[in-house]
Amino acid sequence: MRIMIGTDMEGVAGVIDHDTWVTPEGRYYERGKELLTREVNAAIDGFFAAGAEYILVTDGHGYGGLTLELLDKRVEYQRGWGLEPYPGGLKNGFDCAAVIGQHPKAGTEYGHISHTGWFNVIDKRINGISVGEFGTLVYICSELGTTPIFGSGDLAFTKEAQALVKGIETVAVKRGLTPGDGRECDTDQYRARNLSAVHTHPERAREMIREGAYNALLRFIRDPKSFHVPKLDPPYVFEQETRKNGDIPAQYRKWEHPSSIVGAFNLPYKR
Repeated sequence: MRIMIGTDMEGVAGVIDHDTWVTPEGRYYERGKELLTREVNAAIDGFFAAGAEYILVTDGHGYGGLTLELLDKRVEYQRGWGLEPYPGGLKNGFDCAAVIGQHPKAGTEYGHISHTGWFNVIDKRINGISVGEFGTLVYICSELGTTPIFGSGDLAFTKEAQALVKGIETVAVKRGLTPGDGRECDTDQYRARNLSAVHTHPERAREMIREGAYNALLRFIRDPKSFHVPKLDPPYVFEQETRKNGDIPAQYRKWEHPSSIVGAFNLPYKR
């Protein structure tokens, strides 16, 4: 069994906000990286115990989120994706994918530090289906023949994941407390909006993640059809709505690719 683990920071137990915990200028950035790395190690341990043969960990946080020397030495680590951002380290030949430290998509009610890529995004859609960062991975997996089997983050993220991939195993390590979708906010207002949460103790969170990863892979090995990966038919239309960001007004943009979901997600980055 070959597994790719994608990582982010905002969904980690004990990561309190964006500006002080997940940016290089933040006073707790190194501590946040350590908390994420230890959650990833818990998932790695669970996956290997269940029968994983190879694990690649891809650091998907914008500023970088892992402390490499603390990472389980049984895995390989990837940072950087080549000429295009997608498929983000995933390639043909991986049986399963998982995400650790994931936050919910932009506009998620009761999400903690909810956003999609950056806080200027109101929504992204592929063929009319709203997707955040996890949803983007799910549809890339559907094209490459990989099954998303596990995800950890806040409670709102786990609900998002369960709605996209029926049967996926999830672990909620905290829960956000802010109602509403924040559509009325500009970018700076939205970045400061969804910061209230109740957190699980980090040690307990790691225990839950290890157990969840173990159960997810064991079930996949025994019954892979218990995970239902959504499929889309071409052509692939990718839409993005953004909110006002400083002097940049709110915008709507659309791209279309005739045959590839990965290609559609890369179109905004073409020059």
